[in-house]
Amino acid sequence: MRYRRLGYFVAVAEELSFTRAAQRLHMAQPPLSQQIALLEKEIGTPLFDRSRRTIRLTAAGAALLPEARRLLTDLDETVRMVRSVGDGTVGRLAVGFVPSAINGVLADLLREFRATHPAVELTLREMAPDALLRAVHDRRLDLAVLYLPVSDPDLDQRRLASEELLLALPEAHPAAAARAISLADVADEPFVLPERHDVPGLHAAVTALFTDAGVTPRIAQRGVWLIQTVLGLVAAGTGLAVVPSSATALRRHGVLLRPLTDAAPRLELAAIWRRDNASSPLKGLLDVMEP
Repeated sequence: MRYRRLGYFVAVAEELSFTRAAQRLHMAQPPLSQQIALLEKEIGTPLFDRSRRTIRLTAAGAALLPEARRLLTDLDETVRMVRSVGDGTVGRLAVGFVPSAINGVLADLLREFRATHPAVELTLREMAPDALLRAVHDRRLDLAVLYLPVSDPDLDQRRLASEELLLALPEAHPAAAARAISLADVADEPFVLPERHDVPGLHAAVTALFTDAGVTPRIAQRGVWLIQTVLGLVAAGTGLAVVPSSATALRRHGVLLRPLTDAAPRLELAAIWRRDNASSPLKGLLDVMEP
């Protein structure tokens, strides 16, 4: 059964006149009468009583009318839904991120995306960098936000922000009064440092910072990569730490963050996704991320 014929039927049934229905449909009357006759033939029973000057619905026509309206409404809603999925205004999107990312630019991007795509079901997951890469590869995540470098031919990337490195130290530290601090001034201090396999981007930047400054750090604690935990260890007196500038949003009691006078490399925060991911909601988020 053709949905267009159902639309013709509803128009004639509501107008109870082929002439008025044809005018409403912006078509000539003979083709409309022909389409109704074809519909009746397809169903196998008359839908209109044409024996009088004014046509009437038969019992079959009266039974069909509400069902035809429902089917046409369902079709319209389905078409709107499919179009919405196609243009990215509805659907599902899974986004993962390293914890520090949500303290900076990512929060603003997600807020804008929610405002422009309110019908998209957005799932957020906080994960370690290696887990983020696996999840994007396995299609459990559509997009991940983490620190570069990431080298993978299957993944595309877009830089979101560039963060400077700051020195985290207890507020009672003798150097806390300085506006900026050189690593040489704290070369003998213990440090809390991340492992390479936990946060390769941050580890590479911190390692380069110490190397360029000619300082070999005295390591008090390794294997801690959550910035909140790192700042907690600094507050506890375990050691100093080098952290991304997004840590300023955490405002940990007992910890001060100071710029470094050393020529420090910057951390590049980026979004990564599979090159072959054709998700429309993903495209919508990437559009929001356009500089």
